[in-house]
Amino acid sequence: MEITVPDIGDFTDVPIVEIHVKPGDPVNAEDSLITLESDKATMDVPAPSSGTVEKLLVKVGDRVGQGTAILLLRVDEGAMTQPPSLLPQQDTLPTPPAETADLPNSLPSATSEGPLPGDVHASPSVRRVARELGVDLTKLRGTGEKGRITKDDVLAFLAGPTKAPVATAPAVQGTGIPEIPAQDFSKFGPIETKPLARIKRLSGPHLHRAWLNIPHVTHNDEADITELEAFRRELDTAGREKGYRVTLLAFLMKASVLALKQHPELNSSLSPEKDALILKRYYHIGVAADTPDGLVVPVIRDVDRKGIVELSQELAAASKRARDGKLSPSDMQGASFTISSLGGIGGTSFTPIVNAPEVAILGVVRSKMAPVWNGESFVPRLMLPLSLSYDHRVIDGALAARFERQLCHVLEDVRRLVL
Repeated sequence: MEITVPDIGDFTDVPIVEIHVKPGDPVNAEDSLITLESDKATMDVPAPSSGTVEKLLVKVGDRVGQGTAILLLRVDEGAMTQPPSLLPQQDTLPTPPAETADLPNSLPSATSEGPLPGDVHASPSVRRVARELGVDLTKLRGTGEKGRITKDDVLAFLAGPTKAPVATAPAVQGTGIPEIPAQDFSKFGPIETKPLARIKRLSGPHLHRAWLNIPHVTHNDEADITELEAFRRELDTAGREKGYRVTLLAFLMKASVLALKQHPELNSSLSPEKDALILKRYYHIGVAADTPDGLVVPVIRDVDRKGIVELSQELAAASKRARDGKLSPSDMQGASFTISSLGGIGGTSFTPIVNAPEVAILGVVRSKMAPVWNGESFVPRLMLPLSLSYDHRVIDGALAARFERQLCHVLEDVRRLVL
């Protein structure tokens, strides 16, 4: 049987980072054959049935896509075959530069294998081997590409006290920016080395690339959401009885779409040649969500076609999928605009990094009561600070100010959401 790469979503040209078998090896159904790693997820390709590996057709470093042949398998007589499936590691994401607490619940990191102590850079199959052998992966340093822990690292750990060499991250090339010199901090006092969470290791280069390539500017404004908050509380009370919450985030998403329709440049991307704008006629909103190990960004699609209640239910469902480790790569692709909320934590403003190839991102912090002059006296009003970061190659200061003012205008009168 020729084993091929199954459906992996929109990903193409994905590198092979590990091969777990060699010719002559017996395998059982669902044993991992190879591991792929895209920008957003690590994926194992399992055996569709039991048998013996006859011939490998690929090697580490090869780039593959759906349908690529990876090996020949001599199938055991009478073995039941089933379509290959992928086991994605859902502790990855990319990308956006801020955190939020506006989803119905905080989104904890999880994997299809179940939560593990700490966070390590290892494929599902290596995690499974380590669990079966009783090896704590947080105590290992990987020798694979990008510091990945391999099966050989696990076996070497069991074989003796020799430490696996530490893989060092390559220096950023071509930026003209010198690396910060390394220091031995232990000479100043006690230290502890704690590996970066996997999400941060993967999102770091993306954020660095976005910061270096995009001329960031941030515009700050605030919206009076006194009436909106009263209405939200009514909907939330009714929603709790039906098992979902209505948060401010759903209103922000709807208001953002109305503002994006008025100012379509913010719902665009630069062409590869940087001489044209690709205007998007769809409104998929990414929601940067905080987890204990880093950020994930589920994407809510076609926000313009959905109401507040439906959006709230989708946000709740996205939260549950993240907790269960069931966010697929496609769940985190295709955003045309991103919202990053720190509303449940605090702050007065911040500068979120634009999630390239998008050209703008909205940052939200906690609302606060403030005295506002109404022409006759100061009255208490609930004010929501908003921070819009944007790509200055596409958006100038005047356009950013008009967009954010339009956003505030909609939020200040909830009736405008239905216009």
